[in-house]
Amino acid sequence: MDDQELVRKCIRRDNNAREELFRRYSPRLLALCLRYTHSRAEADDLLQDAFIKIFDRIGLFRWQGEGSLMRWMSRLTLNLFFDRKRRKRLQSEVDIGPLEESLTDEPDYAETLQVPPEKLKSMIQGLPDRYRTVFQLYCIDHLSHREIARMLGIKEKSSSADLSRAKSLLAKQIKQYLHEN
Repeated sequence: MDDQELVRKCIRRDNNAREELFRRYSPRLLALCLRYTHSRAEADDLLQDAFIKIFDRIGLFRWQGEGSLMRWMSRLTLNLFFDRKRRKRLQSEVDIGPLEESLTDEPDYAETLQVPPEKLKSMIQGLPDRYRTVFQLYCIDHLSHREIARMLGIKEKSSSADLSRAKSLLAKQIKQYLHEN
């Protein structure tokens, strides 16, 4: 059954279709949740709440071609995550001091490839929450600074500055790792 038919059946509250939607898309949505949360348990909770919201709002979905269902569910999941953060006031403000003078000491691509993927993931997870979030939304999820600003309730310039700071911190960590290994 294709995605369009699956959505039509979910709108009619067909439980078999709902199970199929969950089976088909939960692994990718769980991976998305794991990128933004601090634990597997938190990711599982977010995924469960996301599917409740997906099933509740499936009638609002509009087909826009292949992949549009996954994009819609991903956006809904991310919005749920950020709404939670705002409500719980976990979105802490980060000191917006002067930007690092320059990223000229930034490691090149070949050097970055010398860092094991799990170590690089750990470095990203170790960034301050706001920097990590902006970095992931921009570099991994390919959102614009305008979209990020709207989603996080910050200014576009803040998004851009946070990305620059995240890259600077990562560059320092990568250089340190390469120096030590």
